[in-house]
Order: sequence, then structure tokens, then C-alpha cells
Amino acid sequence: MRLLKTKLIIPFFILISIGCYANEIKELDRLTVKGNSFVNSENETFVFRGLNASDPNHLENLGHWNKSYFEEIKKWGANIVRLPVHPADWNERGKEAYLKLLNDGIQWATTLGLYVIIDWHSIGNLQTEMFQSDRYDTTLKETYDFWRTIASEYGNNTTVAFYEIFNEPTTYGGTLGSANWDTWKTINEEVIGIIRANGGEGIPLVAGFNWAYDLTPVLNEPLDVEGIGYVSHPYPQKRKQPWDAQWTKDWGFVKDKYPLILTEVGFCGPDDLGAHLPVISDESYGEAITKYCDDNEISYVVWVFDAQWAPRLFEDWDSYKPSRQGEYFKKKLQSYNYD
Repeated sequence: MRLLKTKLIIPFFILISIGCYANEIKELDRLTVKGNSFVNSENETFVFRGLNASDPNHLENLGHWNKSYFEEIKKWGANIVRLPVHPADWNERGKEAYLKLLNDGIQWATTLGLYVIIDWHSIGNLQTEMFQSDRYDTTLKETYDFWRTIASEYGNNTTVAFYEIFNEPTTYGGTLGSANWDTWKTINEEVIGIIRANGGEGIPLVAGFNWAYDLTPVLNEPLDVEGIGYVSHPYPQKRKQPWDAQWTKDWGFVKDKYPLILTEVGFCGPDDLGAHLPVISDESYGEAITKYCDDNEISYVVWVFDAQWAPRLFEDWDSYKPSRQGEYFKKKLQSYNYD
């Protein structure tokens, strides 16, 4: 396999064993933004290849929120894991109990050398406070308070490298009201100000419109803040093949100036469990999106490491048998040289 021009660097941890005493966990290096890249304190560039967990509350309810789940993610070749926090789950479990879940997950990630993205996993129009389903219902105030909480709790935790401010902004064809980029910029800049005022040292990530696909407004109106990255979710049916030129026009151009991370990619066949627009495709999409990212040194995180949520990466909890897309992405992630 052709290696990336910039190495894919996976952080490692040192285990110090003294007799039968417990191991010591080494902190991961703090990541920052330099130009269009994520770098560490030694100015080494990090290009991420990772997996999305399903919601920690969902996993806890199923009995699968444990270290072995994270170990399996690591075995698949990931160097980052995204933790999607649904507003309904945040409220169902309660702030303190949910933070306990995150504490455990972040600790497991640290021991395995996995960086973490915390994602406020809502879908809809935060400007009108109308959302695609009840599970995503939130408010501006709750969103601001969520990020105040996360920044206060994990602001100096170097494993928590990224804060994904809002998962997928959409007006759903106008059914959720209207939205404009100027207001979206202002909301995100406000959140970033709250994060930083409350000690958040991680990198904020900002999504585009059209379910986080479209970043074209960034060309002329980027956010007026430094040290951030941008997000796209380029699922296969967002555009028709051939994809490359359209991807460059819609979001890929951002990498010329700013860090870019695709926090959701993935596909499934039309007859696969949970198949739905816009994720239906085949391995040709997997090959196209991973080649595009490899060629342009763009980070990506595959959706989703679960046996039911779609497009799923494995078929059962006992064996973690890969699904169709799981077979493709597991082989691909394990092919990277992280030295």
C-alpha cells in the first residue's frame, strides 16, 4: 500500500509494571491546529483513521459499554474514536451519570492510545430549534450548557482532542424552518467562546449544512476564530458518481487552508439492515472515499461500530463479525502504517 506523504501517527502508551502492581497510564500529547493540519507538540502531523461508537448510553443499556468494546475498535486499526452524545440520552441518564460514562470511555481510550471526539449528536435546525426526531431535540441554551460542561470537565484532558459542536445541521427541505450561514457562524463562534472561557483546550469542529455535507460557504465566509477544524459527512448518495470533482467543490477545497475531518463516512447495500438514504452503495464508494482522503491527507471516521445502527460495521456482538462495509473498512484501517 502507498503510504501517505505525511505519516499517519498513532499515539502510544507506556506500561510500567512493578511486580504485580497496576499499570501506569501515559497521557496522550495535546493536539493543536497549524495551518491546515492537526499537529502535536513536536510539530508532527496527525491524519486520523477512526471509528464511530454508538451512543454511550445506548451501549451501557445493552451491556456493551466496556473496555473490550474499545479494545475491538483498536484491533480494527483505529487511532481515534468518536463518541456521539444524543440530547435525549444526555437528559435520560442525567448529566452526572452521563459524565461517568464518558469518564470511563475516555480512560479506556487513553490506555489504548485512542484520541476522542465528543460529538453533540443532534440533527436538525438549531436556529429554529426544530429537529428531525425527538431524540435530537435540544435548545440553544442546552447546547451552550452542554459545551460549558464538557469544557469544564475535560478541558485539559489531552485524550479529548476534539469538540464536534453540532452533528448534522439541516432544514430538512424547509420543514424545519430556514437557516443561514451568518447565523450559523455566530452560533458556532459563541459556542467556541464558551468552550474556551471554560478551559476547553481541545479543537472545536464545525459542520456544514445539508446534514453536515456542504461546506461551500467556508470559501468566502470562514468562521472568525483560529484553531478550529471543519467537518463533512460525505455519504455516497449525497452526489452521483464520479464523486471526486464534486467532493472537491462541496467540501474538499477546505483542506487547502484549514484542517478537515470527515466524522462520518460509510455505506451499506440496499438489502442490508437499516439501509436508507443517503448511505446505500458498495465497495466502490469505500475505495473512492478512502483514496480521496489518502491522496489529500484528510482524516475520516467510519459510522458506526454497532450491530444494529446503520450502516453497521459488524453483525453480532459475540464475534464482532464484520458487515459488508465492515470487511472493507477493517482491512483498510489495518493496512495503514502508523510508524
